[in-house]
Amino acid sequence: MNPILILMIAALVFAVCFLVDRAFTKLFRSKAQHRSGKAVRASKRYGLFGVIFFILGIVAISNGVSQGKLLFVGGFIVLFLGIVMAVYYLSFGIFYDDETFLVSSFGKRSLEYRYSDIQRQQLYVVSGGSVIVELWLKNGKTLSLQSGMEGVYPFLDHAFTAWCRQTGRREEDCTFHDPAKSWWFPHEEDA
Repeated sequence: MNPILILMIAALVFAVCFLVDRAFTKLFRSKAQHRSGKAVRASKRYGLFGVIFFILGIVAISNGVSQGKLLFVGGFIVLFLGIVMAVYYLSFGIFYDDETFLVSSFGKRSLEYRYSDIQRQQLYVVSGGSVIVELWLKNGKTLSLQSGMEGVYPFLDHAFTAWCRQTGRREEDCTFHDPAKSWWFPHEEDA
């Protein structure tokens, strides 16, 4: 394939990602937390790979029409995977300001929480060294934050400071707090 054609396709993919992200933001992100500029988002690779798989799926489907059933069916699977990855990237987010944080995900209404709603945290280390911080909230729901997400550590630092302020605790009295070990909130045994 011609290198110039490959560069043009790559530029088109990045342009589509950028435009879809901007349009989605303007249409569905209208609350104060969205406008604060502070957010935890899924890694951009989900959106990028989603668009790439979407385009590869369309190419496979169009080639599969004339070249065989396997390529045709495989194209639909890759297309579906691309759509799921792009939708996940565009829909998931935690947006926060000084008093509250808003959790947005696909197919669910965005839920707003105060930092004082955080009851405790669990910590999981998965293969590859990735860390998952699971926050338990007052209403019984949990919020899982992966170390690979964009903006996760500034959010946890801000959430701890706001949590102390809203619950009337002093930061220096919180013996469980150790960001170097990924502990911001009381553990199960401390709760």
